[in-house]
Amino acid sequence: MEKSQLYSKLTAIFREVFDEDELNVTPQTTADDVDGWDSLSHIRLVLAVSKAFGVKFSASEIGNLKNVGEFAALIEKKA
Repeated sequence: MEKSQLYSKLTAIFREVFDEDELNVTPQTTADDVDGWDSLSHIRLVLAVSKAFGVKFSASEIGNLKNVGEFAALIEKKA
């Protein structure tokens, strides 16, 4: 999957999880950039991404991510 396709798919997932139609994610996007990105929505986001990409993440993998770019790289590695 090309990066543009991956980010397009991630953006759709983020919009669904955070109920924000105008939300655009970039590699530099962090939880501080998205309204409502708390621990509960983080879990919902990880589950939605897992389902959409058909991959599973460990708690330590998710806990070490600093931004969406690292999340995308992890998805690419597992997909």
